[in-house]
Amino acid sequence: MYDRIVVVTRRTRLEELIARFNTRGQARFYIEHSAQGTGDFDEYEREHDAYERAVAIVHRATDVGIPRHVIDRDLVPTYTFGERDVVVAVGQDGLVANVAKYTLERALIGVNPDPERFDGVLLPFLPDGCAGAVTSVLDGRANVRRVTLAEARLDDGQRLLAFNDLFIGAPSHVSARYVLARGSARESQSSSGVLVATGAGSTGWISSVFNMAAGVTALAGGTCGRPIRLDWDDRRLLFAVREPFVSRHSTADHIAGILDANETLRLQSLMPTGGVIFSDGIESDFLRFDAGAIATVVASSNTATLVMPGKRPRGADR
Repeated sequence: MYDRIVVVTRRTRLEELIARFNTRGQARFYIEHSAQGTGDFDEYEREHDAYERAVAIVHRATDVGIPRHVIDRDLVPTYTFGERDVVVAVGQDGLVANVAKYTLERALIGVNPDPERFDGVLLPFLPDGCAGAVTSVLDGRANVRRVTLAEARLDDGQRLLAFNDLFIGAPSHVSARYVLARGSARESQSSSGVLVATGAGSTGWISSVFNMAAGVTALAGGTCGRPIRLDWDDRRLLFAVREPFVSRHSTADHIAGILDANETLRLQSLMPTGGVIFSDGIESDFLRFDAGAIATVVASSNTATLVMPGKRPRGADR
């Protein structure tokens, strides 16, 4: 059933420092002499060593007699995943989120390389458990969890998927200008951008917007409910307008809501240049959203497929 195993890794903080300062010694000098000498370079090395040990275990676990490719996460957006690939992501939760929107229905195994440092909400397997997870996929008995993705489509056919959230606006501190349309409602807005979150992302970035709203409301003497949380497979999406500005040319009557399963949110750019749409915090992988562009946001027909602990009984449907 499967042709290849693809292992996705990431550079450690130590490797990023060495890439910046050319040598380990120069990186150490910078850390130990920055912040009034409070930097702990040894912590960078301990974190790096723990990650290297985890990757070594994963390499052994994925040596199962079929081809294996190891790629860095920076290559994921341009990498061609085969229809019969099994994907293993070794890193933080964000790595799984960023890989999942490219692997889609392919089985994705998230491995937590360092549980003392990483929460691992999307990383249900430790390195020692990777072999069992791979075996469960190969023998067709993996327990999987489907995750709804958000999708932004431009009128020229381009599209971008999001595991957690889409950001639509300007990448800098300038205001984004656009027309937001939901159903029959249509409004010209000026804001710090629009967030659209999936169920998986409902506890992430967009929750900070609700937290801010609660704090501002409390300052004004009112009350505000807790952030809204959706299940990962919920076909509904949350949206919120960040810091909407009211002026002679912009209003703020439609700044948050829940999009039903088949409901769309449409945005038309009024920005001559600099408009962008990116997902899951990766600004380097984006769609241009300049004047004239129209983006339609909806729950995608594609889903991500995360492998979870446990096995399905033989003959059971996924």
